[in-house]
Amino acid sequence: MSEFKKPSLPGPALFESRADGTDPAELAAAGHRIATLLVRGPRTDDDQGLVDRVLHLADEEGLSTIAELWSHAAPDSLAGALWRLYLLRTWVHRSPDQAAREYAAGKAYAPVHEVLAGVVDPPGPQEVIALVDTVVRGIVGDDFDVTLDRAASFAHICGVGRGQLDSGDPHSAAKLVDTALHLRRAAELERSADLH
Repeated sequence: MSEFKKPSLPGPALFESRADGTDPAELAAAGHRIATLLVRGPRTDDDQGLVDRVLHLADEEGLSTIAELWSHAAPDSLAGALWRLYLLRTWVHRSPDQAAREYAAGKAYAPVHEVLAGVVDPPGPQEVIALVDTVVRGIVGDDFDVTLDRAASFAHICGVGRGQLDSGDPHSAAKLVDTALHLRRAAELERSADLH
């Protein structure tokens, strides 16, 4: 019997070895494997390096690389949930003032979601950035369902706020609320051990 080797943690080589994009099935399978490794991979108590890597995944690899792997995944899948989390984080980092305005406008209409989202009051740009970073760090924690619930609540409040501010794009507000619904459904599946 050959010697057992502990699986390695996701690193830069993981993305380099992904499918070249010519076969959608291979690309989807690679995206699923990467999502599974990020969320369900081996852990140690002092694995701060993995937490930091997961937090900055979109920054280091580029959102287009993540989109290539996960954007076509079903919303009720692990890869689909991760895509929505990273998309939400990228939006907040690119437009923190807008995210803070929309959150502030929406929180009065969704008090239960406000408590779950956990943004410091008053919600300024730095507070919403801190929230999404904390949420994304939760990908590698034991309570991934809570991570998904918090992100769903935040997206819901921002979507409602966007609608209240009459940004001229009701479709955009509805898409943010839809994102919240997808994340909430993923959290339910995670709690029942059905999120794959």
